[in-house]
Amino acid sequence: MPSQFQYHVRPADWARDQPAIAAVRREVFIVEQCVPEHLEWEVEDANHRWFLAETRLGVIGIARLTAEGRIGRMAVRRPFRGKGVGRALLEAVLASARDAGMHEVMLSAQVHALGFYARLGFRAEGDEFTDAGIPHRTMRLVFKELP
Repeated sequence: MPSQFQYHVRPADWARDQPAIAAVRREVFIVEQCVPEHLEWEVEDANHRWFLAETRLGVIGIARLTAEGRIGRMAVRRPFRGKGVGRALLEAVLASARDAGMHEVMLSAQVHALGFYARLGFRAEGDEFTDAGIPHRTMRLVFKELP
């Protein structure tokens, strides 16, 4: 793969994009991170805002935003990590949250990713906890008020 590749981030259309979203979730969470399958799928998935990063070959990353301002299911396929895809996805999610009038967002960060989220302004709070066998911390980002 060339060092520079082209991708774009867009809001997902659940009806059309659900199979691609499920494929990334299965690859990253269920297969790679060994999350039990019954913990990965949620009845409310279709009701959330989803975002995709994609190349001409298909979807390479996903992220979810709930109406309550919770970010989740951030995942980038292994060959595309470290290339700015996760940051681009998170920036799209944050822009959508601001546009929706949210004053803050929260997420449960895997401990190895705390630095990634901190660089984008998130602050860790509370104690470390285990979710699906993986250490996490709650993180929050409060949007600054415009003057």
